[in-house]
Amino acid sequence: MKPLIAETLQAQPRRWKYQLPIAAAIGLLLIWSGMAIEYKGITDRGPAMAASVIKGIFNPDLNTLFGLHPLGVPYLMLETLAIALLGTIIGTILAVPLSFLAARNVAPRPVTYIMNLFIMLIRTIPAFVYGLMFIRVTGPGAFAGVMTMTMTSLGMLTKRNTEVVEDLDRGVLESLDAAGCTRFQLIRYGILPQLFSNFISNTIYRFDLNMKDAAVLGLVGAGGIGAPLIFNMSLFRWNVVGALLIGLIFVVLIVEFISTRIRTKLARG
Repeated sequence: MKPLIAETLQAQPRRWKYQLPIAAAIGLLLIWSGMAIEYKGITDRGPAMAASVIKGIFNPDLNTLFGLHPLGVPYLMLETLAIALLGTIIGTILAVPLSFLAARNVAPRPVTYIMNLFIMLIRTIPAFVYGLMFIRVTGPGAFAGVMTMTMTSLGMLTKRNTEVVEDLDRGVLESLDAAGCTRFQLIRYGILPQLFSNFISNTIYRFDLNMKDAAVLGLVGAGGIGAPLIFNMSLFRWNVVGALLIGLIFVVLIVEFISTRIRTKLARG
């Protein structure tokens, strides 16, 4: 048995010739990245500020945490949730036809080249920049946040859904075509069942990300909980900041838990 194991190990390809340069390149990249970071230490007021934030979380302002008014956590989180949900839905609807136009196994090569270039351009712009752009066009408010979430969702969902379309099982379609199915029946029974669960999973994952991004977009005035959060931090109202953070953490954890369960169920059929 031992000679057989030794022969098996010796017969395996020696990959260290490739792995060693890769490891060296990664090490050099880590060193180069570390040299670009300038650590200036903790400021004099840093520990006091951190202690104030923690104290505010454990002693939140109950009127802000439970108050049913425009500056209360329930209202702000509902607005944040609505921005993320509406932006995700609009982005999903727009991403479905674009995904087929960008798929190499469905659309002609010139069309796929143009669509992939278009999606690449959309994905290169961060959500924060989109927020600043739409605020200049539509003014501050929730509408700018919805448009921002739509653009970020469109870029990511089109990219991921295109990969799903390109991985279609052509054998199923050929079998249905040989059985005499019409084009509608090919789409209904051959294409949609393969795409539906993956499309829904990608949409739920994007909504999870949009929920976090929508909270950050409030910092630039695009609606949601971000603007009151930064405003109260600048005024050192730590009990109000604590209440807003508690609401944000609570809602994000619930959304992530539910989305993870749904995506896991879809993946397992």
